[in-house]
Amino acid sequence: MKDILITGANGGMGRATVDLFVKNGYRVFALDREACEPRDNVIPVQADVTNEDSVSAAFSAVSARTRELCGIIHLAGIYMLDSLVEMPPSEFERAFRVNLGGAFLINRTFLPLLQKGAKIILLTSELAVRDPLPFTGLYGITKTALDQYAYSLRMELQLMGISVSVLRAGAVDTGMIGASTKALDAFCHHTKLYAVNAKRFREIVDSVEARRIPPAKIAAKLHRIFTRRKPKFAYSINRNSLLILLDMLPKRARFWIIRKILSR
Repeated sequence: MKDILITGANGGMGRATVDLFVKNGYRVFALDREACEPRDNVIPVQADVTNEDSVSAAFSAVSARTRELCGIIHLAGIYMLDSLVEMPPSEFERAFRVNLGGAFLINRTFLPLLQKGAKIILLTSELAVRDPLPFTGLYGITKTALDQYAYSLRMELQLMGISVSVLRAGAVDTGMIGASTKALDAFCHHTKLYAVNAKRFREIVDSVEARRIPPAKIAAKLHRIFTRRKPKFAYSINRNSLLILLDMLPKRARFWIIRKILSR
């Protein structure tokens, strides 16, 4: 039986991914800030991916149960929606600590358990290769940074025979969608700098998130990537056609369209 570490294991995508890998014969170390319930071939690991001491303790707990991991799947992350000039500095820093720093800490700490042939997969976003919409900038920036981090990591770890890939996902039907709606409502309520037409802004967000896929589809895609003998670097799922079309326009046209929509 092969051992694998999955972060963000208590979220919607995490639970679906843990279940699928267990079903396919893996023993999963399910890491999250709030540990899941233990069951056959699922070993809960409680850790805060932004805290070095917490991640080190998690490594001690995992290494006491196994001498080798066949891979790591990174699903821990947070969504934020706010103005880049109004958000508190603490929130700006927190987004980077969770979405980027967490992956860095986990990979750096757990590397001794990864042998030649191991695989690392990071969930980024379709926004990682696309210009973000207004007020989603911080999320897009952190996911772009994570995507570039993964590329650099692949460049290095290929020399050790370890593969690194990213899955650039569109909207997924998880609790994060509800979080984005709450964040949107909060932003429209508290912003003092932008006379944003909240109704129009909601229509943009709803159109982007309308075609959601269930977490099980993310899990299935991750499993297919993980079981490939030589996975490529980047994979996509549930790309949004409106974002693709918008991204094809000249930047001047994009700025004009968004300004017209949100200024009404």
